[in-house]
Amino acid sequence: MIKSIILMSGGLDSAVSLGLCRKSHNVKLALTFDYGQKAAQTEIDASKKLCEFYNVTHKVIKLDFLKEITHTSLVADIEVPEGEGLKDEKESAKNVWVPNRNGLFLNIAASFADSEDYDYIIIGANKEEAHTFPDNTKEFIDRVNAEFEYSTRKHPKVLAPLINCTKNGIVKQAIETTVPLEYIRSCYKGGEKHCGTCESCTRLKNALLYNNDTHYLKKLFE
Repeated sequence: MIKSIILMSGGLDSAVSLGLCRKSHNVKLALTFDYGQKAAQTEIDASKKLCEFYNVTHKVIKLDFLKEITHTSLVADIEVPEGEGLKDEKESAKNVWVPNRNGLFLNIAASFADSEDYDYIIIGANKEEAHTFPDNTKEFIDRVNAEFEYSTRKHPKVLAPLINCTKNGIVKQAIETTVPLEYIRSCYKGGEKHCGTCESCTRLKNALLYNNDTHYLKKLFE
């Protein structure tokens, strides 16, 4: 029987990926990474709740060195830019970039897969964020899969179930599959509530509005 690992941030994309794949790909382990990001604790808490809901083992991995070498707003003492004002995709990526984040996370997950016989590594990469972040593209996923043919004996496959989806479509799937969105935390800032203004919050809010989901709009942003 196949079994899978999922990269779990506690945000919309990882929550919906888990909801979609938990049975079909037998998700057994979720990895959440603490690299000193401002939202680290809220991401960990959200991931824990989602994993408890879906009965998946949850493991937190600390990456202190990544905090030391990250000089952008997700980690450093710099104000997180507001989403509505980010018109330039290159500038957007530059403002919130974490060095080789997805590459590092996937390689760590591949070590678990190689050691503990996991067949798939699931990531919430999606079409909308691929326009801004190159490590969310299908090309990136394909190249990582090619790398694992050499760097592991197990040869786990990276699966991105949302790779062709925008946030509007992701929220639609969440509603259709009753993913418990009340548990998610998509905010970059890590406060008690979603700030509603950072890029991640803006994407989520717009997608909820598009899907006329007033229930979660109130629950997550008021």
